[in-house]
Amino acid sequence: MEILIYFFVFILGSVVGSFLNCVIYRLETGQGFIFGRSFCPHCKHLLNWKDLIPILSFLILKGKCRYCQKKISFQYPLVEISTGFLFLLNFSQFRTHMIPYGFADLIFLFIIGSFLIVIFVFDLKHYLIPDKIIYLTIGFILLYQFFKVWNFGHWNLFGIWNLVIGILPSLFFLAIILISKETWMGWGDFKLSILMGLFLGWPKILVALFFAFFSGAIVGLMLIFLKRKTIKSQIPFGPFLVSGTFLAMFFGEKIINWYLNLILLK
Repeated sequence: MEILIYFFVFILGSVVGSFLNCVIYRLETGQGFIFGRSFCPHCKHLLNWKDLIPILSFLILKGKCRYCQKKISFQYPLVEISTGFLFLLNFSQFRTHMIPYGFADLIFLFIIGSFLIVIFVFDLKHYLIPDKIIYLTIGFILLYQFFKVWNFGHWNLFGIWNLVIGILPSLFFLAIILISKETWMGWGDFKLSILMGLFLGWPKILVALFFAFFSGAIVGLMLIFLKRKTIKSQIPFGPFLVSGTFLAMFFGEKIINWYLNLILLK
C-alpha cells in the first residue's frame, strides 16, 4: 500500500511537470498558459490525450512528434521526471514528520518547488529569470510566511527575525550588480536571492549560496577547460541558485550540524 502511495505521488509530480513544460513554453512565446490546448511547437498540431501522458508518451513516440516526426526536446521528460522526484522527496519528509506544519507545508513545498523548476529551466535556456514567475513566487512565500509568523494573533518574533536575516545575503548580490554594472550578475539573480532568503531563512540560505557559488565556479572552469566558454562568456547563475535551494531545502540542517560538529571537534 505504501509503495502505491509513493507511486501516486510520483505520478502527480510528473503530471505537474508536464504542466510546467507548458508554462515554460508559453512564457517563451508570450502566450497565456491557463487556457488553450497543448500543441506541437513545430507543426502546431493539437495534441491528443495519448500524446500527453507524462514520460510514457515520450518513450512510446521515441522522442518524436506523432504528426510531423520532428524531435521532441529532452526537456519535456526530464522536467516531468525531476518534478516527480521532487514531489517524492517532499512527501518522504512529510511521512517522516520532518515537515513541522504537516499537510499545509507539504502543499506549499510542492508549489514553490514547481516555481523553482520553471526558473531553473527558463534561465538555463534563455539566460533570463522571468519576472512574472519570480514576483508570483515571492508574493506567495510572503503570504504563507505571514500566516506562520502571525500565528493567529501572536507574533512569532523568532520567525520574523529568521526571515529578515535570511534576506540580508541578497545585499551581497546587489553590491556585485552595482559594482560590475550588471556584467557579473543580473537583477534576476538578485530577486532570486531574495526569494531564497524568504523561503529558506537563516542559516539554510548560507548552505544554498555556498553550494551555488562553489558549483557555479566548478562548472565554469570545466566549460573554459573544454573550450565551450571563455572568461568573458556569460553563464546562467539561476540554475545553480535553484540547485542550492533544493540542497538546503532537503539537507540544509544536516549539512549545518555536520559543519558545526566539525568545528567543535577542532
